[in-house]
Amino acid sequence: MSNDLAFMSATDLLENYRKGSVSPVEALKACLDQIELHNSKLNAFTLVDRDNARQKASESERRWQAGNPLGLLDGIPTTIKDMVITKGWPTLKGSRTTSKDQEWNEDAPCVERLKENGAILVGKTTTPEFGHKGVTDSLLQGITRNPWNLEKTPGGSSGGASAAVASGMGQLAIGTDAGGSIRIPAGFAGIYGLKPSFGRVPVYPASPFGTLSHAGPMSRTVTDAALMLDVISQPDPRDWQSLPPISYKYRGSLNPDIRGKKIAVSVDLGLDTKVDPEVADSLQEASECFASLGAEVEHVEVKWPVDPREIVVIFFASGAAHMASNLSVEERRLLEPTLTDMVEYGEKLSMLSLKAAETDRVSNGRYMKNFFQTFDFLISPTLPIAAFDAGRPNPPEYDNDTIGWTPLTGPFNLTGQPAASIPSGFTSLGLPIGLQIIGPMYDDAGVLNCSLAFEKAISFTSKRPPL
Repeated sequence: MSNDLAFMSATDLLENYRKGSVSPVEALKACLDQIELHNSKLNAFTLVDRDNARQKASESERRWQAGNPLGLLDGIPTTIKDMVITKGWPTLKGSRTTSKDQEWNEDAPCVERLKENGAILVGKTTTPEFGHKGVTDSLLQGITRNPWNLEKTPGGSSGGASAAVASGMGQLAIGTDAGGSIRIPAGFAGIYGLKPSFGRVPVYPASPFGTLSHAGPMSRTVTDAALMLDVISQPDPRDWQSLPPISYKYRGSLNPDIRGKKIAVSVDLGLDTKVDPEVADSLQEASECFASLGAEVEHVEVKWPVDPREIVVIFFASGAAHMASNLSVEERRLLEPTLTDMVEYGEKLSMLSLKAAETDRVSNGRYMKNFFQTFDFLISPTLPIAAFDAGRPNPPEYDNDTIGWTPLTGPFNLTGQPAASIPSGFTSLGLPIGLQIIGPMYDDAGVLNCSLAFEKAISFTSKRPPL
């Protein structure tokens, strides 16, 4: 029963709480049992606050017994990425330059909203140093591993979150995404992850990577992500670019009927990227699935005005350089080599090259705006490859290129559009494959609906890693 509760969706848990057939105390115990069994292998957490979580679960149980739940997520085990500030918990960001010896007295907006809605915060999940790469390992925390194969990476930078969700260590997780850091680990770990439209989920403090950065939900089901988005998308004045509230609920408006929707399909997003044949085959099967559901599917050639990979590198490197400018000489010596390389590249960039990148970003954003005048959705692989060996910053074929193996996610951090990764199959070696679903700016509800249609047609939510 405990194992079943660990893998029960948040939506189903809430329904069982209402019926009285399951309690939040039991659900939390199932989560903590999974952590006890598997976290030593996975290294998904920087800290687990068992005592506080148990207290909050008991409080939630009493509220449900009284018929007075606190909010939309009362009693749901939830984790927070260690890039997101949380009152009472150190937020070290995977870096040896961050001192634990300071006051941790403020919650990020998304954490505040989760607490207001009764979510049980279990702990902080691992991240690479300052979230700078697409795998999750650090000199501070060590290597995080993939629940589907412990020799492989779960992706990053929200890799601790993806490993936790995939292995039943909490139904929901907060991730962040400045170049794919929600979608990459969702793809590698076989879960659902949504990078919302820019501004939909308030971000505070601001990321070193500026307007590339988003916060969003990670879960095993689309419905759970929609429910979580209802909570964390509420505006917050600390983020001056956060969007006003919407007039409907994402969870309440879910509709998997996509008949007549126009879906564009691109295997490489026009970036001349080598895509693994099994990944390409999975995309073809997904396109055929959407066609069988009544969508109008068309294979297209994406023609970016400027290669978005080059723009992402400039924004990332300049952001890293600015972050490092606040560090002492001694602190800079503590940075990981891949981050140091990124910082040094950023320091060499000229002001004119950065301004040119901003102009090129606008050109690509305009292109995507026009693209979605014709199509409702664009689908592609989340990643061109399946998960590779843990402990490496990049797969062997990409040599020393820390960012180049993730070309398909970063473009939509530049354009700010909603983009999700949903499981679409497995390789012959049993590793998950992710499908990326992109929608027009601010159509987060549409991306959730399209995702739900696919999830219902080809469900992988019942599959569990062979831990």
